[in-house]
Amino acid sequence: MEVSETRLGVGIVVILIVVWYAWRFVNWVWLRPKRMEKCLRDQGLKGTPYKFLFGDMKEMVKMIIDAKKSGPINLTNDIVSRIQPFVYKSVATYGKNCFTWMGPIPLVHITEPAMIREILANHNQFPKQIRGNPFIKLLARGVASAEGDQWVKHRKIINSAFHTEKLKHMVPAFYMSCVEMIKKWEEMLKKEGSCEVDVWPSLQTLTGDVISRTAFGSSFREGRRIFELQQELADLIIEAVQSLYIPGSIFLPTKRNRRIKEIDREMKVSIRSMIDKRMIAMEAGESSKDDLLGVLLDSNHKEIKQHRNTNFGLSIDDVVEECKLFYLAGQETTRNLLVWTMVLLGQHTNWQEQARDEVSLVFGKEKPNMDGLNRLKIINMIFNEVLRLYPPIVTLGRTMHEDTKLGNIVFPAGSYLQLDMLLMHHDEEIWGDDANEFKPERFSEGVLNATKGQSSYVPFGGGPRICIGINFAFLEAKMALAMILRDFSFELSPSYSHAPHTIITLQPQFGAHLILHKL
Repeated sequence: MEVSETRLGVGIVVILIVVWYAWRFVNWVWLRPKRMEKCLRDQGLKGTPYKFLFGDMKEMVKMIIDAKKSGPINLTNDIVSRIQPFVYKSVATYGKNCFTWMGPIPLVHITEPAMIREILANHNQFPKQIRGNPFIKLLARGVASAEGDQWVKHRKIINSAFHTEKLKHMVPAFYMSCVEMIKKWEEMLKKEGSCEVDVWPSLQTLTGDVISRTAFGSSFREGRRIFELQQELADLIIEAVQSLYIPGSIFLPTKRNRRIKEIDREMKVSIRSMIDKRMIAMEAGESSKDDLLGVLLDSNHKEIKQHRNTNFGLSIDDVVEECKLFYLAGQETTRNLLVWTMVLLGQHTNWQEQARDEVSLVFGKEKPNMDGLNRLKIINMIFNEVLRLYPPIVTLGRTMHEDTKLGNIVFPAGSYLQLDMLLMHHDEEIWGDDANEFKPERFSEGVLNATKGQSSYVPFGGGPRICIGINFAFLEAKMALAMILRDFSFELSPSYSHAPHTIITLQPQFGAHLILHKL
């Protein structure tokens, strides 16, 4: 009798547990999304109707894949419909502020400058830059996704690594890496004065070398291996996301998932090894080096020493994540800026000539230096316009951890706000009828005048969480372009295929084939 009662009790408990988990599942995939949809619609927002579990993911991924498979497009800067076909269609149908569905999560698209300013300005209320997808978390975490007091602590320590005085020490590393690339191009042009070159792989190598040298100094060969691993990791993660990401799928023992975790482990071991060597050297009384890792460790040590508490510093795991982030942001942003700059200057040779004349006027035959790089006004205008038309990151995101009012709308907890920068940068209502044209003169009086004070131009984000490496990226890009312009002229090759696409960042799908001429 007692056994039967025990079995009955266990059975009831099991049933209650099953019912509880079933309720949670139903609430997650249906009841909660429908409540959130009603909340958004009641406040005047329009959007796609919620579809069970997957939301709009199937159509979203299909449209992106179809766009890539469709081949190159005409030589135009009107690229939004190729890069973000589903978002482009949704905004055209439902308005600039609308919502779609990333699985059971409402994806609220924001393109109004006033709302974007408020989101970017409040880093604690809207903390997450990197969405909660575990694939993306594997690729890069770091200060970008830290929250509250942790974000303040991270930012304070890391700021010192990108201080102007520290960047001065990195300019020689920029120069050395550029010299290596220029020499390779000159070798290609030895027999004839000109030839076709796909500059995209060269620029990838250049920016990988720069971040390896500046992050790890004399250990830059070890850094190159980390760069290669992160490239492979990025490709695998995008492949996973575009094969229709399903929550929990990262834990399945697939070949791809196993390789993703192997790469992550190898990267962490390599970076940890370099950190350990530096820590041993610092404990032995050796002075820290002027590369990013040295400055970061020194700044972290001083912060802990000042407060006499390790809680005020970064853990070793935090330092590893920051190093991973150096690699991702440090080379992706600059190489994309450079490749689209060369593509556009290959079309608009009048601007290429103006930039070359400026380089000649500022440097003559002298080696480019930091002071001169900061005086390159025309190149600065060109870069700003390139970043408007081809921003490295086409969207930024923020997760609502609680019900949050923005303007006249209360966004329910769990909503994901997506700042569609690419759409905003190409918006004719903001930039005029020539929004898709390459016109660097827009920025002749600076960004503030070009945007009329609106938050309508945010290629590096904005507010307190603006990209910490913005000055690093601009200095590196200016050094590279100045040296290229001094040695070569170039135009688009007839074999160039215009096909921008995204693999984390905005890249040329079929490379960037140019005709280089030795000057």
